[in-house]
Amino acid sequence: MSTQLPSFSLAGKTALVTGAGRGLGRSIALALADAGADVALGLRDVAADGGLAAEIEAMGRRALKLQMDVLDLPQAYGAIDSAIAQWGGIDILVNNVGGGTQGPVENFTEEEFDWTINLSVKSTFFVAQHVGRHMIARGKGAIINMGSQAGAVALPGEAIYCLSKAAVSHMTKCMAVEWGTHGVRVNCVAPTFFTTDGTAKALGDPAFKADVIERIAALHRIGQPREVSGAVVFLASEAAAMITGHTLLIDGGWTVR
Repeated sequence: MSTQLPSFSLAGKTALVTGAGRGLGRSIALALADAGADVALGLRDVAADGGLAAEIEAMGRRALKLQMDVLDLPQAYGAIDSAIAQWGGIDILVNNVGGGTQGPVENFTEEEFDWTINLSVKSTFFVAQHVGRHMIARGKGAIINMGSQAGAVALPGEAIYCLSKAAVSHMTKCMAVEWGTHGVRVNCVAPTFFTTDGTAKALGDPAFKADVIERIAALHRIGQPREVSGAVVFLASEAAAMITGHTLLIDGGWTVR
């Protein structure tokens, strides 16, 4: 291939995707494999991958199932170390975690706050740190953190989730600035509502779905997981070699209105 043309191939790369068992994580893992990467699957229940590893292996790529509950940092570190030991390194990390409870600001409990911050912020920071040390030693790597449009706009009833994803976006900038001289790029993707098993209940409410479609101001439709996983593949590839510290909103125009 001409050096004047961008390369979107991930052939010869190894990737680790946390939260890979379903939804966006599953779609991202499949997309990375389709682009040529071998994929380690971080799973909260290693016995319940829903056939994902087999799908990746059917593409001619290697898949490695890892018991990896990111709320259990020692377990997460062990999973990361196992992937590195078995494959010799991790080239790409996708920190696909997040979640939160809903309610008015005045009603949230300290337990709800701690759970959301631990899941979205603490685990993202320390998983990236652990993999980042390995990438720094190798002098290369790409990390993609999972943010949300909630980190850029206020969603009523989701204050803790919103602030947690704003934190993910900003930590991405900090990591990118510190690790760039080591050849490590760090970016963030920030999706709107997409059709996944995690959003099925909310989007099953016709009034809520209609409101979401109206707020997706430019495209006026609910996205599909592949429209997030394609962006992740791009950011992981050499085609994005000059992009770091960026949060890519994948929101169909919600936040520009």
